[in-house]
Amino acid sequence: CLWTLAAILRETLKDALVPRAGVLKKLLAPLDAVLEGFYNAILLHHFDSHHYTSPYSEATNNLISFIDLLEALLASRIELELPLRCQRILFLKVFYVLNLISSSIPYVIKKKLILLLKKCVLYKSKEDAKSGSLFLQTPSLCEDMLALSNAVLQVVNLTWLNQIPLSGKSSYFGSSEAAPGDDSQGGSDQTVLRALSLVVLKALEFKIHNSAAEAEIK
Repeated sequence: CLWTLAAILRETLKDALVPRAGVLKKLLAPLDAVLEGFYNAILLHHFDSHHYTSPYSEATNNLISFIDLLEALLASRIELELPLRCQRILFLKVFYVLNLISSSIPYVIKKKLILLLKKCVLYKSKEDAKSGSLFLQTPSLCEDMLALSNAVLQVVNLTWLNQIPLSGKSSYFGSSEAAPGDDSQGGSDQTVLRALSLVVLKALEFKIHNSAAEAEIK
């Protein structure tokens, strides 16, 4: 079901001949509360269980399908003037994703989530893209980006970055120590390193532009 819904969203976005906004609203509006419930239930799950130790398990595949759906929902947001709750949930409850990234789930899922966060911080509404403005003009997106920035900066201010691996095997953020018994010299995953750095920098940038008090900026 998750895969099918994500596929329909992607195909709708590709089709230039249909009124995309109307089709998306008709498809997603009845599912709005359901998808938010899914988000809460799936991402609050206990991911340190043995079901997620293999990147090929059914549980892992289900989680990857859900991440693909979140990506499709983010991409579809640009078509609606007033985004639905299911298109905003990734920003408003990004803590679930941040916690998941630092859990013991397989590296392939951590990487997908980090790259999804990168798409979030680079996201612009249709109006902002047209105006070329450096600052967001859409109130809902401004609110969402501020929620995401606050959450990212809050965890980064703790030890979150130190818990994130930069490869499937040995290299960690801030450290290149090999894991015990690992003789390979495999370097860090530069794609993930760049994406993580960009997420933190954009969160800082947005927070600074939207902070009134100098003390808060510092």
